[in-house]
Amino acid sequence: MTIYRSFPHAFGEDLPDPAPPPPVHYAEQALLGGLLLEPHRLHDIPDTQPAHFGTLTHAAVFDAVSTIPAPTPHQHSEDVAWQTRILDHARRQARGLTASYLHTLIQACPWAKNVAAYARIVEAGHACRTVRASAQRLAQTATDSTFPDPVPAVLAQADTLADLLDELADRFPRRHTSLPHTPPPVTVACGDADVALAEERLLIATATAHPQEAEDMRWLAARDFTHPFHAGLWQCLNTLIRRGTAIDPVTLLWEAQEHGLLSTGTDPADVLRLLTEVAAFPQKWGESILQRSLLTTAHHVARRIEAYADDHATTPPQLITGSRRALADLTAVRTRWNQATSPPPTPQPSPGRAAAPPRAGPPRTKPAPSTPHARH
Repeated sequence: MTIYRSFPHAFGEDLPDPAPPPPVHYAEQALLGGLLLEPHRLHDIPDTQPAHFGTLTHAAVFDAVSTIPAPTPHQHSEDVAWQTRILDHARRQARGLTASYLHTLIQACPWAKNVAAYARIVEAGHACRTVRASAQRLAQTATDSTFPDPVPAVLAQADTLADLLDELADRFPRRHTSLPHTPPPVTVACGDADVALAEERLLIATATAHPQEAEDMRWLAARDFTHPFHAGLWQCLNTLIRRGTAIDPVTLLWEAQEHGLLSTGTDPADVLRLLTEVAAFPQKWGESILQRSLLTTAHHVARRIEAYADDHATTPPQLITGSRRALADLTAVRTRWNQATSPPPTPQPSPGRAAAPPRAGPPRTKPAPSTPHARH
């Protein structure tokens, strides 16, 4: 029959092999096997929880071991009644669990006395998974266009991730930990690229016409711009402001030339046309550019942390240290965002000067003259 050759994919041919389980999977098996062999070893791992396991089956078995009272060593050696109760209890959560898999767990344990070491590996794997999941939520929030005001949602997710790292730092103390060696992912700007370019052009042109507006936007940095040429123009404009020299499209064009921005074949006439597209509300364009920079930074930070968590060579202390360093980049942009969006402080009226107390005179040597009596 040629049916099998006509439809190879229908019968599983040429399908990719499933990815092998990570090393933490075998640590989970060894831990559960050690507890099935010697149930009293559960007291050696008081901090381990069912949620620390990577599969529902393993979590269900550990929950059963933690729930059902352990038998005495004599009872455990005489019959398998306790293992049967473990199987029945675990099947309530993992229906596919079989008795043969419990035997597989037992065979996967080299030494039951090492359950504490296996538990430490399981907890490390759980830490990587939870950090990865939190970073994924941060990345999704940063690119979710359904939020009417995305910044508070992004910062809330960043705070949740920071709190998680603080919690893990107590469980995995750092001892001269180096940063992860995982290469960072490529930065991808969030939002509509055409809208970003238009807003950057409007801001630069309007700020050139009204330099005071640019001076008031010290919270906006050149790295917030999506286009390198626009970032260079903004830097040149701020250089002219610091010098206190005349600012207009021509002087800014000359400054751009001295900074090498026109060496790539840019037509000076095109730059002058860009600088004449003046619009109102430069503060609005500046905040929009900074918001886009914050969302892009949040997305990139989340991807960096995901890459750290996906690298099996990254230890939990390295993951915590690298993730905190990545979040520091977002904190820097967050600080500037707060400066841009916070209302200016209301000047407080200066309190009136209190009347100075009378100065003490020299000591009297004679009694003070008495007040004359009024005549009647």
